[in-house]
Amino acid sequence: MSLQDEVRDVVGREGVILRRDHPGLTGAMARLVRDRELTPVLPGVYAATAGSDERAVRLAALSRWEPDAVLVGRTAAQLTFWPKLPGALVECAVRGEREPQAGFAFSRRRVPPELVVEIQGLRVTRPDLTALDLCDELGGDVIDHVLRTRTATLDGLHEALRLSAWRTGNRTRRALLLDSRDEPWSAAERLCHRLLRAAGIDGWKANLPVHLRGKNYFLDVGFPALRLVIEIDGRLHQTDPELFESDRWRQNTLVLEGWMVLRFTWRMLEDHPDLIVELVTEAICSIHRPRWR
Repeated sequence: MSLQDEVRDVVGREGVILRRDHPGLTGAMARLVRDRELTPVLPGVYAATAGSDERAVRLAALSRWEPDAVLVGRTAAQLTFWPKLPGALVECAVRGEREPQAGFAFSRRRVPPELVVEIQGLRVTRPDLTALDLCDELGGDVIDHVLRTRTATLDGLHEALRLSAWRTGNRTRRALLLDSRDEPWSAAERLCHRLLRAAGIDGWKANLPVHLRGKNYFLDVGFPALRLVIEIDGRLHQTDPELFESDRWRQNTLVLEGWMVLRFTWRMLEDHPDLIVELVTEAICSIHRPRWR
């Protein structure tokens, strides 16, 4: 086997090849780079040119080039609780300064070891810390999403904030966590919770679990003592026909089982908050004092 074939064999097995790990193949690597068969992904790390832009190749290169690097931000979210989150860069935290590299975003940062998990040989920030990191650009939506996927809890989010207490921006993160104390699963739910709290309406629980007719449901906002439920049509309902249909089946079941159902949209919550509070208050009063027929 020629030296160039040895290089090809390593790349085929491992996805990348490091110059420092194979000093005897340095010349063969250089020749394959000149022939455009190999492409540098990171300094001294090469991959087959045909796949060098693939994220999996960049991740393999990073894990070999900087084993202590921790994937953060959008990359960490994509690997844990939000696989469809846009973002092509590999974002990672490293201990020292690094020169900018195409396809990568380096930040000099120490991540507490308690907030790091290993996934397929990669070091990644825990979902709760990842969500807090992304609050700067995504606001409360990212907290809603990580809670909805059940990959993090409010307690875990507060712990992650405590373990990274020195970071700038924590005042905003803490405010978002306080606003998330009833564990909303969408921006619309978050807004509804805010309206109910501001109006002093209590006795409700967010994402209330109920078992009806052999099925488990999570009610957006449920008043279990009153058998009153507030269902919220967030922005996803406009683009997801299956979600729209399933919510109607659920509403029919709730009504047949004796629940009063109020249904609000994102726009109703945003444009008519006083009317929302008035309708909820009226529903509560009508349950306490049912009309005679």
